[in-house]
Amino acid sequence: MIPFNKPYLTGKETQYIEEAVATGKISGNGIFTQKCQKFFEDNYGFKKALLTTSCTDALEMCAILANINEGDEVIVPSYTFVSSALPFVRQNATIVFADSYEDNPNIDADKIESLITPKTKAIVIVHYAGIACEMERILEIAAQHNLIVIEDAAQAVDSYYTFKDGTKKALGSIGHLGAFSFHETKNIISGEGGMLTINDDKYIHRAEIIWEKGTNRSQFFRGEINKYGWVDTGSSFLPSEIISAFLWAQLENLENIQQKRLEIWNKYYEGLKDNPNFSLPIIPNYATNNAHMFYLVFKNIDDRTTIIKKLKENGILAVFHYLSLHKSDFYNEKHDGRILPNSDHFEDCLLRLPLFYELTADEQFEIIDKISLTINE
Repeated sequence: MIPFNKPYLTGKETQYIEEAVATGKISGNGIFTQKCQKFFEDNYGFKKALLTTSCTDALEMCAILANINEGDEVIVPSYTFVSSALPFVRQNATIVFADSYEDNPNIDADKIESLITPKTKAIVIVHYAGIACEMERILEIAAQHNLIVIEDAAQAVDSYYTFKDGTKKALGSIGHLGAFSFHETKNIISGEGGMLTINDDKYIHRAEIIWEKGTNRSQFFRGEINKYGWVDTGSSFLPSEIISAFLWAQLENLENIQQKRLEIWNKYYEGLKDNPNFSLPIIPNYATNNAHMFYLVFKNIDDRTTIIKKLKENGILAVFHYLSLHKSDFYNEKHDGRILPNSDHFEDCLLRLPLFYELTADEQFEIIDKISLTINE
């Protein structure tokens, strides 16, 4: 069986976990947490990076920092994971779902402005498959309407956006706030885990408090205050040192991991391009490719179902992805009734292929071959 995903271990994960245990501090915000956070700040230009127990938790922090309350509206793409919307629902906001582009799953920047009302507080964008949304246009819209931009960069580690003036910025460093995932299905992993990135100075101080259960304990540990107490809302968002130690072993090998994933991605592209029965991922000229995912978009759900079944019969696990959130059991009755045809198209027609570090050339050739043969039957 060729699985859809297989977590890659660099070989030093358990060594660093043992080192973390030996320090006597494994509850969080220790040596490995600080090393990981500094790595991201130094290499990607985030003003502040805070590790969290998940990307969902990082987005929970975004919702609190953005001061989202009942009556506020938050624009969110429909074609995404529930965590992109859930933190704002928990703050009692109204979710206004946006459609994707016709030719790629990212939020259609040209359709955002029509969704803005006096109640709109924030725009959540999702860099699907690690490919940048059209950030320059989104930032212009947000500035015109005084909105907060939150980047759901769960899939977008080590990926970039290039502005028209040639400036290149890492995804997650462009909006006011960003959130990353280190779930076992991502490029860089810690099993479960995430990170909040803060790119506006005004959020940094409060973020540390929210991160530490609503206390100013981080200031206390730095010697800035004599005692700490409960000063704000918050939760237990920071991960243990065990998670951070695992993540550090991955970060040390980030360049190698990314190079291998790109090789696999490019082999898929070369092996499957020019086939009229499906379309391949589009990389806009303003975006880089971090090889998080390789997907095909079929013309209809029947074609996709046939391929999934055929691949499974041959021991290959390929899977579809998101169901449109605006049609979900939970939010359907709250949705404003707009039809989002592009999101629904990707729900029905997008298929993800196996992509993981240890996928061999022979396995990849087998996948490409089975797809091509099935299509031509």
